[in-house]
Amino acid sequence: MRAARLIRMVLLLQSRTAMTAAELAHELQVSERTVTRDAQALSEAGIPVYAERGRAGGYRLVGGYRTGLTGLARDEAEALFLSGLPSALREMGLADAGSAARLKVSAALLPSLRDASAGAARRFHLDAPGWYQEPVTPELLPVVAEAVWDDRTVRARYRRAGRDAEVERELAPYGLVLKAGVWYLCARAEDDFRVYRIDRFTHVTVSDSRFVRDEGFDLPAFWDERAAQFARSILRTEVTLRLSEAGVRRLPHAVDRVAAQDALEGAGPPAADGRVTVTLPVESLDVAFGQLLALGPELEVLEPAALRTRFAAAAERLHLLYRDPL
Repeated sequence: MRAARLIRMVLLLQSRTAMTAAELAHELQVSERTVTRDAQALSEAGIPVYAERGRAGGYRLVGGYRTGLTGLARDEAEALFLSGLPSALREMGLADAGSAARLKVSAALLPSLRDASAGAARRFHLDAPGWYQEPVTPELLPVVAEAVWDDRTVRARYRRAGRDAEVERELAPYGLVLKAGVWYLCARAEDDFRVYRIDRFTHVTVSDSRFVRDEGFDLPAFWDERAAQFARSILRTEVTLRLSEAGVRRLPHAVDRVAAQDALEGAGPPAADGRVTVTLPVESLDVAFGQLLALGPELEVLEPAALRTRFAAAAERLHLLYRDPL
């Protein structure tokens, strides 16, 4: 533990001009007294660390000193490619590896380029979870992530949606996907690739044996295909709508984007009043009512009659609320 901390301290000092004891203590998550002892240990080991007093003081390395400890370990190299997803790294248990990798890369750069990572971090940030929801890290995510990195098979118990009973599967975990704050596992089970929500795993055991990865498996392409299949599978009902020009523009933002685009592309020419009639697949009439109500007067429901009646009732209630001025 201490050896890793000493290496990290050297890399920190190599990547920056100087650091105070407080800054080093914060980065290394130790006390300032520990920083002092570590600096003395490094100096005794031949690493030219020295301290300067005063307002501009701090710990420094003798100018020009370069450590050879910049080679990336495998987990650090892999974590580096995810460094734009700090929350994902934390959730998968790779925060330390990612931090070490960034330090090593920074230490290996020319002095004029060492602020590149900080500059990028100040200008770009990826926030994966969706709005208005508190992201929850699945308890078993680090275990699953470790199996994915090492190509190790797992035996998992899984709770299917809407069912109390659990099923047990032996899986070859190929990849993880973070979609709108929800983690999914893409895995091979019984010679078929499937998708599992990580938060529905109730138990996961990682085996000592590794599986032979199919090099032809393309995780992004597989996910895009399955996501499109899922979107189509839940759109089991159709509604007929008449849309204004504003309604045409806003429809893809109110319902499934692909379904909206397909419906608009399949529509006929606009009527004399500029309105367009479309047939739109939806998940259910209840879901359609909640989504389409946001378009207000830019949309008229033609069919089915039950949904048109609900919109007429909603319009009447709105009229009663707003007919009298305050």
